[in-house]
Amino acid sequence: MATSNPADNYAVFRECVSSVIVARSSQHKPNKASKRKSYKMKIAQRNDNAGSRNPSSSSISSTVEDENPEDLADFIDFIASEIFTTLPDPLQNLSYSAIQHSPALAETYTLPLTSAHLESLSNPLPASITDTLTTYTPTLEASDLLSRALTEYIPAVTRPPPVWLNTRKSACEICERDWIPLSYHHLIPRGVHEKVIKKGWHDEWMLNSVAWLCRACHSFVHRMAGNEELARYYFTVERILEREDVQEWAMWVGRVRWKAR
Repeated sequence: MATSNPADNYAVFRECVSSVIVARSSQHKPNKASKRKSYKMKIAQRNDNAGSRNPSSSSISSTVEDENPEDLADFIDFIASEIFTTLPDPLQNLSYSAIQHSPALAETYTLPLTSAHLESLSNPLPASITDTLTTYTPTLEASDLLSRALTEYIPAVTRPPPVWLNTRKSACEICERDWIPLSYHHLIPRGVHEKVIKKGWHDEWMLNSVAWLCRACHSFVHRMAGNEELARYYFTVERILEREDVQEWAMWVGRVRWKAR
């Protein structure tokens, strides 16, 4: 996005957090038999008073039931909100325009972030984040979640306007959710363009074709296949949607919805 809006940036950050957490779900792993991991979460009523967003350890409980996308959405929204509000203002408001006007800002948030920088961003995280993650996703540490989310978030909010902006869709082309931020997926990954031309897999005019996907579906596609396989066999949305695992994923993730505040 060329210019920033804190609400828009939060929506992008929430999708980045979502893609990390959803990827850890044992129920949906591309090309692998899924284990039915059971849980049910209950997020305590949030106190409207400023600064009181720290749930007790009893706020979330696990049971032996099927994964519930509605509960998962509540969990993701809580985690993303708790983390985003601790980030420095320049990071919350990061944009392509901002880094063009401030070389120092661009240097500060050049990826990969240093260990010291990540530590400075992780230190202010409230204990509720660690406690909640320990209860729900014990293998995912808060610092790791933050690192992975920022690795997706920073390029997403600082990316210049694409020349193919007029191709933008109103909904994700996989899950069809039309109320969340979309990112463009290069159907022929840029890292293999030279090989694609050399091998004659596609004509040059096809190289910059894109699909508009939500962050979770974008991440799923890249977990689904490597860059060369995507370039050779899954270079259209129609080909991607032919896969049974993609169809199952789309039906499931389409039910992960944020509740109105």
